[in-house]
Amino acid sequence: MSKQRQAAVAAIVMSLLLAGCRQSGTAQRTAPATVAPAADTAKAMVPHAASSGALAAMEGTLQNVYATLNKSVVNIQVLQKARPMDQNVPGLGQFGPFNGPMGPGGQPRGFARQGSGSGFVWDTKGHIITNNHVVAEADKIRVTFNDGTMVSAKVVGSDPDSDLAVVKVELGADRLAPVTLADSTQVKVGQMAIAIGNPFGLEGTMTVGFVSALGRLLPTQSNGDQPNYNIPDVLQTDAPINPGNSGGVLADSGGNIIGVTSAIISPAGASAGIGFAIPSAVVAKVVPTLITKGRYEHPYLGIVGLTLNPDLAKAMGLKTDQRGGLVSEVVPGSPADKAGVRGSDRKADLDGDQISVGGDVITALDDKAIRSFDDVVTELARTGEVGKTITLTVLRGGKTEKLPIQLSARPNHGSDDTAAKPTAAEGGNGVKLGIVAGTLTPEVAKAMGLKETQKGVLVQAVDSGSAADKASLRGSFKPLPGDRDTKVGGDIIVALDGKAIDDLPGLQTLLTQVKPGGTATLSVLRDGKKVDVKVTFGQ
Repeated sequence: MSKQRQAAVAAIVMSLLLAGCRQSGTAQRTAPATVAPAADTAKAMVPHAASSGALAAMEGTLQNVYATLNKSVVNIQVLQKARPMDQNVPGLGQFGPFNGPMGPGGQPRGFARQGSGSGFVWDTKGHIITNNHVVAEADKIRVTFNDGTMVSAKVVGSDPDSDLAVVKVELGADRLAPVTLADSTQVKVGQMAIAIGNPFGLEGTMTVGFVSALGRLLPTQSNGDQPNYNIPDVLQTDAPINPGNSGGVLADSGGNIIGVTSAIISPAGASAGIGFAIPSAVVAKVVPTLITKGRYEHPYLGIVGLTLNPDLAKAMGLKTDQRGGLVSEVVPGSPADKAGVRGSDRKADLDGDQISVGGDVITALDDKAIRSFDDVVTELARTGEVGKTITLTVLRGGKTEKLPIQLSARPNHGSDDTAAKPTAAEGGNGVKLGIVAGTLTPEVAKAMGLKETQKGVLVQAVDSGSAADKASLRGSFKPLPGDRDTKVGGDIIVALDGKAIDDLPGLQTLLTQVKPGGTATLSVLRDGKKVDVKVTFGQ
């Protein structure tokens, strides 16, 4: 990637602000009103009357959309406990000082900050959809409906790589109004876009604009705020979206959801006319799995690349009009690596920049033409499935080859980091184990004398008085060689009640199946030996 391109990408990523909910709608065409010619005054009023008729029809459409959807869109309030080195969380949610009940000395009772975002009703079972970044750091969640009803909610599933999450409320089916999804792959530039959400905490706000572009890639955020992956097929709109709109809806003129508002580009932190919504096609694919399994496995190829342009093509001895996705790197051990995909093996000087060239050029994925590297990402998300075999058509040394590749599950969000990232392990159903833990990585496993292929969750720290503490789980106590900030040596959780645990999300999912007050048996690796530990969870 050139320095100019890197700078441009960095500028966009740095200005991406997680935003809020919004809806979009497509204005219905109406016949212009006519006025019979009479006096000169009447003739002068004809253009105005025609315009008023069209305006009235548009207003009627917008009013119907609002009446239909406002009862489905909710306000989500998030409360967070104080944490060491607590900093403002970048996001589309609106965060500010806590203004709830205060404790001694004017400090909040147990909570340091509050935030607000948006969401919408998915079904009559109480599932609410929002952005992952709205609830990812939540210790307590409250959902407020348009009639003022306020209920608590729990996270049942989340996916950072699509920025979607599902929370659940306990409310009667007659109080819930599910939305209807449209097919975002049929959306056209120029359609009216209607956003409904809670910008700056102002509940039930509707804004209107147009779909201004299609097929954008929205970077997800990893540790260090650097994008790991991209959400494909993202809709761009000029409908005003602001902090607090995150997780809301973008709808068409029939009140059907075409996207979930998620981010904006803005130099000032407020709407600048460029907003992004996660397409309904992605929502339809991810959300049902989040509800049933708590997480979603994205198909994974394991390549890094860029779009082939005339200068790159010329440097590789190809025709300057050749199009495709140039593979610059192949991740070791990935499906692409196993299938023999080749990354770039040399550098070329292009406009003073050293650019990697010489790798495979992807020209088709399952016979679907690929004109850019973005197309590879989009097609993989649209048609790829974990375990499915796809066929890449590539140009290699000027010759066309077809490579069958069996897709695997995408590595955990942020798994490129060598150290396990400590996170509180909770089940989202009130069950708390009381540990800070992270997914075991090959480097950490090796440092602990285990096989690098060992799976599990490394206990970093144990909360005093917690269920884990009472069960005598052991935290880590010595620094990882070369990284004193990462501790190793603690128990490695490999199973709960006989069910294998590969990573932290897997542990959190299994904890949701434990009832408060119940017991469970954790299988842990301690000093290289397997030990079963019985844990009793509090009410």
